[in-house]
Amino acid sequence: MPLSATLEFIGAAQQVTGSCYLIRLNNMQILLDCGMLQGADQIREWHKFRFAFKPKDIDLVILSHAHIDHSGLLSLLVARGFDGKIICTPGTAELLPVLLKDSVHLYLKDLEWQNKKAARAGKKIQEPVLSVHDADRVAKLCDPIGYKQRVIPLPGLELEFADAGHILGSAIVQLWLKGHKGMRKLVFSGDLGNPATVLMYDPTEIGQADIVLMESTYGNRNHQNMDMSLDELAQALQQADKDGGNVFIPAFALGRSQEILYYLALLHHQGRLKQRMVFLDSPMAISITAIYNDYLRTLDQKDLAAIGFKPGMQLEDLLPMLRFTESVEESMAINRVTQGAIIIAGSGMCNGGRIVHHLKHNLWKSSNHLIFVGFQAYGTLGRRLVDGERRVKLFGQDIVVKAKVHTIGGFSAHAGQNELLDWAQAIGGQPKFYLVHGEPESQLVLQNELKALGIQAKIPVKGDVIEL
Repeated sequence: MPLSATLEFIGAAQQVTGSCYLIRLNNMQILLDCGMLQGADQIREWHKFRFAFKPKDIDLVILSHAHIDHSGLLSLLVARGFDGKIICTPGTAELLPVLLKDSVHLYLKDLEWQNKKAARAGKKIQEPVLSVHDADRVAKLCDPIGYKQRVIPLPGLELEFADAGHILGSAIVQLWLKGHKGMRKLVFSGDLGNPATVLMYDPTEIGQADIVLMESTYGNRNHQNMDMSLDELAQALQQADKDGGNVFIPAFALGRSQEILYYLALLHHQGRLKQRMVFLDSPMAISITAIYNDYLRTLDQKDLAAIGFKPGMQLEDLLPMLRFTESVEESMAINRVTQGAIIIAGSGMCNGGRIVHHLKHNLWKSSNHLIFVGFQAYGTLGRRLVDGERRVKLFGQDIVVKAKVHTIGGFSAHAGQNELLDWAQAIGGQPKFYLVHGEPESQLVLQNELKALGIQAKIPVKGDVIEL
């Protein structure tokens, strides 16, 4: 039977978030990622959202990693009829329920608040489009396989994951599509890690491919040297100590929070941490840190040795001033601490979560410092603060921004331009490249850099379909 295969770009085409690609292989439909568009109003988006396919017709989902912009619509996919396998790595399978349940809980809480407001105004209330049960069903559909394990999930399709070095369980997806004249190999980079960051191993080099979907988040720039970034963090913390204030670090619960705990432990190990308290103020980040602790044996042992790690230890053992604040009451109590504290809270782009409450109470104080350590997408509060906005509205109140705002780019868990170019050059077989997961200006720069190396890359738009 001849191979009939196409790929449709459904999400993260000329955008950083919303990863989703549909492969049609003969009479089968395979979804690569099912991610949420971040920065949007979740209630409005989910209630009006329509998949570009029928969820019940999807035969298989292949998930690169657990970040919400790659996995966040899985609960909705299940709610609307999907009942097939979700293949991912074991690390992703453990992380996924934590992230998806949190996402659904937030949605239901926001919907309840919005419905109360609508009822008081005599307006129609909205029924939820999904439940926590749907997130539970996603977890039950997961079929984990480890790195370097080649499997045949469907007739004519072979799959193998390679380590992407981005977060725990992150994978480069390698697919072999079998036709009567041979095989075609499709590689999806997922999110490639930054080799300079900690805990993860470097992204795996891929020997050969015919088609490559490559992320391009930082395609237009390189990251600052890691030693410089660590020094910059230490200086910001020292300045906050001198100013007599606190430090607030918006961080995603998965990956970035654990990395920041590592860097604070390293500064403590080096005698460079002046603060007396470090709060991890995120129930989800606390749960994920426990999962990371279970996988420490699989993480980069050189990095762990640098902070005094010994077998049997956990990340929190290496930072004695660390406190976990799970309850709302514990989180609120942090605002009574006026100085000498570092507060790590989500969300990483300040578009929700406990960090927004802390900003309401602390942005207007000049003694405080706000440190951004990750990418801030257009339209998010984090991006507006990074861009220098001096007045913001939080919970209906106008808040003046007097806290000192720092942006430290070197901590990114994404590959920078040089790493992307090196990874692309290492792939043999003269593959066709398609740039995804990037803003247009970033992709254009990367496209030109690749062209200078003799690699032709296209920049697809949403809805484009290519023959495989």
